[in-house]
Amino acid sequence: MSLDSPRSVIAERLIDVEASLRQLNLWAAEPPALHALQSEQPFAIDTLAFEQWLQFIFLPTLYQVLERGAALPDRSAIAPMAEETLGKRQLPIANLIATLRDLDRLITQTD
Repeated sequence: MSLDSPRSVIAERLIDVEASLRQLNLWAAEPPALHALQSEQPFAIDTLAFEQWLQFIFLPTLYQVLERGAALPDRSAIAPMAEETLGKRQLPIANLIATLRDLDRLITQTD
């Protein structure tokens, strides 16, 4: 049985997401243009690749929420979007999807 708080487990999973993106060579060395980060579409689908959204919007936003002790979203459904977008590529994404599923579950159950 783990004594880790749900928020610390979420932080660990965020680190796992980054590690998976790096292992899959989906981690960008440079951020996208500022206007691409300001999309109002879900997952910034109109301006970013899904892995860019994870790296430059999702991860930083969740880290800020955790650092501030702010409320987590009521619902999280990142894994299905990852399956839909990254699943079309010939990449070994099983670990990333499993981590995102775990994150979805943890976020939904916390707070």
